[in-house]
Amino acid sequence: MSEKTTRNRRIRKKLYLDEFAILGFEFSCKLTADSQADYEQFFNHFAELVDSRHLYITLDNDSEWLEGSVTSADRYGNATDEDREAINTFLSAQAIASEVKVGDLVDAFYAM
Repeated sequence: MSEKTTRNRRIRKKLYLDEFAILGFEFSCKLTADSQADYEQFFNHFAELVDSRHLYITLDNDSEWLEGSVTSADRYGNATDEDREAINTFLSAQAIASEVKVGDLVDAFYAM
């Protein structure tokens, strides 16, 4: 017999559950650039996009692959499908990025 755990609003908020869940998504792409200037230009434009959409991004970058996760910069805000599409469009349009993958919106605290 399974019973659903009932938590009060304060606990749900502290645990980022139910109406307080934070949605985000993950992305990855392969980077190949001819020069350091190409990398700098790519990351400067990427930072502008992230800042303009009011997002937080965590990055994991080795020499070939760029992987990261995206959430909203707002306290209880969520990344949106429009944010996913903007990141996908940006990465796909870059000459140095290939094999672009953008994941679905998921619970950033418990599924990423």
